Amino acid sequence: MKTVLTTILLFVTYFASPAGNGSPDFKKNFRLSQDGNDIIGHWRSAHGSGKIEIYKKGEKFYGKLVWLKTPNDENGKPLRDIKNHDETLRNRPIMGLEIFKDLAYKGNNTWSGGTVYDPKSGKTYNCQMTLQSETELDIRAFFGIALIGKTETWTREN
Repeated sequence: MKTVLTTILLFVTYFASPAGNGSPDFKKNFRLSQDGNDIIGHWRSAHGSGKIEIYKKGEKFYGKLVWLKTPNDENGKPLRDIKNHDETLRNRPIMGLEIFKDLAYKGNNTWSGGTVYDPKSGKTYNCQMTLQSETELDIRAFFGIALIGKTETWTREN
């Protein structure tokens, strides 16, 4: 009986703690964000071709493109938003473009309720971010429900 109680206590303690979080890949000893500001900073995309600066305006979080591996087109001119579905926006430069908009901190190191714009396709998706560690941010882009979408892990830049 004593062994059963000890096992139950260990089980409950592990799954109730933020470090355990019930997820085997959750980083041990990583604290939960209190106010959501932990994502503020510079992040390198999963494929390494761009860097985003995430910042806060009011109570929402936004991100703009601050570096591109290839910032110019084949003619040496700055890349433009030529794939945008809105023809009036196709001449705006990609560099400095706000691609993350209106993300709100929901607790448990998760931000959602906003959008992410993909200048390569000209499409805007619903967006959810999850801070996995101090240096890893999962970005999930999807239409409709979050179950159907794509996730990339971005890395914090100093």
